[in-house]
Amino acid sequence: MSENLKALAWKLRMDTIDIIMAGGGGHIGGDMSVMEILTDLYFRQLKVAPENPEDPDRDYFILSKGHSMEAYYAVLCERGFLDLEDVKARFSKFDSPYIGHPHNTLPGIEMNSGSLGHGLPVAVGLALAAKRRGKPNRVYVVTGDGELAEGSNWEGFMSGAMFGLDNLCCIIDRNRLQISGSTEDVMALDDLKAKIAAFGWNVISLQDGNDLDELDAAFEQAKTVKDRPTCIIANTVKGKGSPVMENKAGWHHKVPSAEQYQEIMKDLEERKAALA
Repeated sequence: MSENLKALAWKLRMDTIDIIMAGGGGHIGGDMSVMEILTDLYFRQLKVAPENPEDPDRDYFILSKGHSMEAYYAVLCERGFLDLEDVKARFSKFDSPYIGHPHNTLPGIEMNSGSLGHGLPVAVGLALAAKRRGKPNRVYVVTGDGELAEGSNWEGFMSGAMFGLDNLCCIIDRNRLQISGSTEDVMALDDLKAKIAAFGWNVISLQDGNDLDELDAAFEQAKTVKDRPTCIIANTVKGKGSPVMENKAGWHHKVPSAEQYQEIMKDLEERKAALA
């Protein structure tokens, strides 16, 4: 994996922080944990093109944990779908197209999301349609682990396996925290890999879901699996990148103070510079 791509993930975190500061809001903790997942998808895996966003043979991506939209904006801007300065100028402003969750009026966004539990079922439908039409599209969906409290996800796991959707890949951003605290306090997720495998999925659990090399190897492995979908459990760190935020549920949705902003950006710049 190119060190440049690893450095890019840190740069995109900095863009994300700037978007949050400009708009005065955002789900910063999950933005930071999901960044490597989005980076590897958009710069290594997804067959998408900003110049032809409606290509019928494109891969599909759904951000089911739609509250991590600021990270998604940063990635879409870097990939060429959107303009970063325009996003920063208008994010979360009155009558702006840049709202706090994905909206498919914007290029590169396939589905309005944010009401948790909808992304995987829709992804199952997209993958099934592609299969039945004999199309080459692969479908990727990112969920949060807190989102697994929604039963619609488990219906998606059941149907995805039943239809043998080997063109479907679900990635769980397993940061173990949600707005109310630990996900482990409300759900029995300690044997998550076994639970999903019991539905008939190929399951890959990553020790470090913020490691681009691990992620890329998992995505490549998923492409080789036949007759069943793949779920990648990416064990990540909420607020990844600065001790100010890391593993703190209070940073699920928070805007840094001016002092915190300076400290966070310093930490991120140091991580980025270490890869130069």
